Amino acid sequence: MTNPSPKRDNNRVLHATDSPCVAVCSTLYDDICRGCGRTAMEVANWVFLDDAEKKQIWQRITEQGYPRRKS
Repeated sequence: MTNPSPKRDNNRVLHATDSPCVAVCSTLYDDICRGCGRTAMEVANWVFLDDAEKKQIWQRITEQGYPRRKS
């Protein structure tokens, strides 16, 4: 599995260990956050995950088109 490259966002480099949260949280009706694409368990346990686990999550959510910001 390849490591995702850091993404540039408003002149800030995002690393795979940074939280993908975009403050558009919604897991009310399903298990996937509509803002970042993580499961409720991934959101709750983010601070306890190691770098490799975070990179895997980042890879999955970016392939799925997340994180999404509200326009």
